[in-house]
Amino acid sequence: MRVRRFVPVALMAIISFAAPAAAQAQTGTKTDATATPAPRTPWGVPDLQGVWDRHTITPLERPTGKESKEVLSDEEVAQLEAETVDRNNADKNRKVGADSDVGRAYNEFWWDRPTKATGNRTSLVVDPPDGRVPALTPEADARAKQEANVPANRSLGSGGRGTAYWGDRSLWERCLTQGTPRLGAGAYNANFMIVQSADSIVILHEQIHEARVIPLDGRPHLPENIRQWMGDSRGHWEGDTLVIDTTNFTDKTNFRGSAENLHMIERLKRTDANTLSYVVTFEDPTTWTKPWTVDFPMPQTKGDMYEYACHEGNYGMFGILAGAREQEKSDAEAAARKGSR
Repeated sequence: MRVRRFVPVALMAIISFAAPAAAQAQTGTKTDATATPAPRTPWGVPDLQGVWDRHTITPLERPTGKESKEVLSDEEVAQLEAETVDRNNADKNRKVGADSDVGRAYNEFWWDRPTKATGNRTSLVVDPPDGRVPALTPEADARAKQEANVPANRSLGSGGRGTAYWGDRSLWERCLTQGTPRLGAGAYNANFMIVQSADSIVILHEQIHEARVIPLDGRPHLPENIRQWMGDSRGHWEGDTLVIDTTNFTDKTNFRGSAENLHMIERLKRTDANTLSYVVTFEDPTTWTKPWTVDFPMPQTKGDMYEYACHEGNYGMFGILAGAREQEKSDAEAAARKGSR
């Protein structure tokens, strides 16, 4: 939930100038030939600074049955947007009952859902050509079947399973990290901020308050035995494109089945004053049968960054573990009574 306006004082200390203001763009707006040129920094590289919006209703993967349909007509996009907004309306689609009260805990006021598609594409995945994430390897498929029993290989988005102790719950549920990468967003706190200097760049995610500090000075990656939740990132410029190479992920996170062997290559380019091109390729031969690529242009927004106050008033963890202890006590007492007969 967005609760406080965020002013990145500490992060802004690394930059020598303020990012230029830019008009807010709508997600999915096509770049016009007359668009304002992208700004540059005083030291000559493209200025990627600003707040960028990850909202989109375009799915990551092309829907089943439409593998050969790469783009939608304008009319189809309009229909998709209207249907998605209608389907996601928490108030209109609320049903009476406890399950609905829990499953749709927030009413529509609290949501900041996307309303626009990203252009006319049917998926954010652009390679393979069918717009689908490649199949898992047999090794990864076997890991996935064991995911519920192996906390270290548990998906960040699953919420975790088990009630033996707090480590059974995912890092995301525990408000520690949502991991990397961040692709399309369908709820709130979908912004991220970029600030940069001549030798480093910071990508600050609004959701779960995480900052990736990425050196641009040519230093090598960390030793292989040092692993990090968001990986170890190193950046360099290729013309006007910032290329970020990330390795050294940990087995405590899980991105679509991939963990410590994930290799991520991001390419960021400001195509005009209001648009950031974000292209990312994922490689892991122990997880997918081949690499795959997402192309996700994002608009700049004038919207504020907010603190993601994840744990305020959240008694879920206490309730889960306390309930489990009560269940264990009840089971033990029942077993003792049965044994005394």
